[in-house]
Amino acid sequence: MVVVGAGMAGVQTAVALREQGLKGTVTLIGAEPHQPYDRPPLSKAVLLGKAEGSAFDVDFEALGIELRLGREALGVRPADHELDTEAGPVPYDVLVLATGAEPIRLPGAEGVPGVHLLRTLDDAERLRPVLARQHDIVVVGAGWIGAEFATAAREAGCAVTVVEAADRPLAGALPAEVAAPMASWYADSGAVLRTHARVERVEPGAVVLDDGSRLPAGAVVVGIGARPATAWLAGSGIELGTHHEVVTDEHLRTSAPDVYAVGDCASFPSRRYGERLLVHHWDNALQGPRTVAANIIGETPAAYDPVPYFWSEQFGRFVQYAGHHGAADRTLWRGDPAGPAWTVCWLKEDRLVALLAVGRPRDLAQGRRLIEAGAAMHPEALTDPARPLKDATA
Repeated sequence: MVVVGAGMAGVQTAVALREQGLKGTVTLIGAEPHQPYDRPPLSKAVLLGKAEGSAFDVDFEALGIELRLGREALGVRPADHELDTEAGPVPYDVLVLATGAEPIRLPGAEGVPGVHLLRTLDDAERLRPVLARQHDIVVVGAGWIGAEFATAAREAGCAVTVVEAADRPLAGALPAEVAAPMASWYADSGAVLRTHARVERVEPGAVVLDDGSRLPAGAVVVGIGARPATAWLAGSGIELGTHHEVVTDEHLRTSAPDVYAVGDCASFPSRRYGERLLVHHWDNALQGPRTVAANIIGETPAAYDPVPYFWSEQFGRFVQYAGHHGAADRTLWRGDPAGPAWTVCWLKEDRLVALLAVGRPRDLAQGRRLIEAGAAMHPEALTDPARPLKDATA
């Protein structure tokens, strides 16, 4: 068994194969030289110097998992059952693709001094002294990673300006009426949020917007999204989707024999939501590997159809989301979005399909189970924030 990609999805796949009884060899190949590590702490504790790293607490040697680190994957030849790497070809009986996603770069900013991404441990370590020196920082993009970095930078005492091309934060993730209340969080924390702001160019020490505004910037952090890290699969014949992700079936099998894909680099068909999902979040990279391992080892294929889940810590708030709201036909609120704690629920034909909870972890926990159960809800009871979500079922 060969697993390519040593992030959460790859590590959990290798571990799950052993936990589920695989006796053969398991090889985990990673492009970075570091011991495999978890990413969420990079924008929090590691960035602020509260932790040196976030290596997984896994005894790879005891599990009989061979690590080959600092080796970038270059291609796959399915007909030969070989993975091509910088160190030469690696034969496989079964291959699992878990190469994750890579940040989208800001056009024209490559090579400009002081421009940073935040995806890897090396990125976080380069940014740590920037925060310590309390530079003026411009963050490009008010998505999840932009908000989390802005939060850390404000905690470190930096002056922060966030520029967003859309009319609101999280424009690509949430509907306007849900994301709109979050705009005030920036000002509350002392950060400046500029919407409808497109970057014309980045110069050493400054960001120039398309309206001529010039923002001083001791550092620029780009957080404008991520795309599946699959360019290396060109020519392999493995089917890629509209977002260049690996297309899998419900068992996480790719179009190539004996090749599976899991985590940020792969999409899967969801019977629950009636569409193909591409989920770029930590929980998907944790849950998917169990299905991959079960399908590699077991005789009865297991389908992968989770309720997607993620969380974000930003501006003193704990934000959690479960489900998928794309096909919802009704949006209901629990609590006042101007307050510190509130929840948004999305329904389809009175069944809960997704919810966003701000400072209401109990809503999230109960709501996630209700989504999994396909529970029908009483809309009137649902909007009462004093009433437990589980008591609002029809």
